[in-house]
This record gives sequence, structure tokens and C-alpha cells, in this order.
Amino acid sequence: MFKLLLIALLSASSLFAITGYEVAVLAHDRDDGDNSTSDMKMILIDKAGNKRVRDVQTFNKDKGDDRLQIMFFMAPADVKETAFLTYDYDDSARDDDQWLYLPELRKVKRIASSDKSAPFMGSDFSYSDMTSRNVDDYTHKIMKETKVGGHKVWQIFVRPKTQKTIEETGYTKSIVFIRQDNYVTTQALNYVREGKKLKYMKVTGLELIDNIWTITKMQMVTKKGKKTLHKTVFEFSNIKYNQGLKESFFALRTLERGI
Repeated sequence: MFKLLLIALLSASSLFAITGYEVAVLAHDRDDGDNSTSDMKMILIDKAGNKRVRDVQTFNKDKGDDRLQIMFFMAPADVKETAFLTYDYDDSARDDDQWLYLPELRKVKRIASSDKSAPFMGSDFSYSDMTSRNVDDYTHKIMKETKVGGHKVWQIFVRPKTQKTIEETGYTKSIVFIRQDNYVTTQALNYVREGKKLKYMKVTGLELIDNIWTITKMQMVTKKGKKTLHKTVFEFSNIKYNQGLKESFFALRTLERGI
């Protein structure tokens, strides 16, 4: 209820001057559904255009202002039964918790803060990218209002406040594009701390499902100069909300047991 009230107040303020921080709050707190399930394809594309496809089942649940997520890799054989659990905390003072189950070792590995900038399962998304950014960990400045794909957006310059956030995310700064009609972040340009690389995030599929603006396709491209090093595409299908998932499902024993 507090989030809905805050969004209403901030939306009203957009009739006047709105700040980068207020836009970031609108994007962070928008309704992205609860108790959801989906099928996901993770498509890994190397610089030669070769593709590897992984089939994943995802489950998400809100716990107050926190988000619980669990992912099960179903295919191919080299990643089958791998599972990934995230506790994405809304409180910026708490570090998000993440665990990865490795079936070959029959072991659950906790992802340390120092490893969260590493690639998630060989993709262009990092472990940190698999959680939402805590607004209070960053400064936000509106660069301009423009249009992307025919939609009005805010173009916002985002910078981490602390070295700790830079080390955990691997990004020194970002430029993000947030739609003014639904507060979805549709593009982001992330400056990577090491290697003089850039990572481009782009939403290429967006649908209204159960009155919720839902990302159905997105990509992350890693570049160095004009050269594309690697690309990852997430494709979501069979998306369902309000599935009545139990909190107890999002546990380490579920990682080991599988579905």
C-alpha cells in the first residue's frame, strides 16, 4: 500500500519538475507482478554468431518489499539440474543473497559479494544484474527527455555512491532510459569497471499481461569499442501471475531437490 501511495504521489509530481531520483523510484516500485512463473530461453551468442540455447523455468514471489526468485535449468545436458536462488532485498543496507546449485558436485555454492560482478552462467548478465538496483545506492540525474521507439523516455545518468557498489556490480556508471508511460527501463548503457568494455541492455519485447507491463524479451551485448564480444538474449514465455507460490518453496533444499 505504501508503495502504491508513493507511486501516486510521484506520478502527480511529474506534472511539475521531476527529479532523477523520483523517476528511479517510480521504475523500481512499478507493479511487476507477484507469484509468477515462466519459461525462459537463455541464448548465448559468441562473436562468430554461434549460439547455445538453455531452457530455464523461473519462479518469483514478493515477500513484503523483498523479491524471492528461483531458476531451474532444464536443458541441455551440461547444465540440467543446475538451480539458482536469489533473495533480492529492498533494504539497501542488506546484501542480496544468492546461491547456485551445482549438480555434478551435488553442492550449493553461495555467491560472495566479491563474485557478483562475474558472468551469470556464462552469460553477459552478471549475478548482480539478476537483482534490482537499490535506488539509494546511486545518484540519478535526468540528462534529457527524448523518444525511443516512439515512446517518451527519461534519459538518466546513474552513478554508484560507493566503491563497494562499483565492485559488486562491476559498473562505474550507467545511462538508463525509462519510459514515461509505464516506468519500464527499456535500455541501459553500463560502463564496465575493468577492460574498457560497455554492456548494452535493451528490452526488445514488452507486453501487457494481466494488466502488468511484462518484459518478454531482453538482451545484453558486451562491446569493446565498436567490436561485439558476446551477446545474451533472454526470451520469456508461458508467463503466469498469481500462482500462489509458497515462501517455503524458495529454499536451499528446493535447489537440491529440483522440480
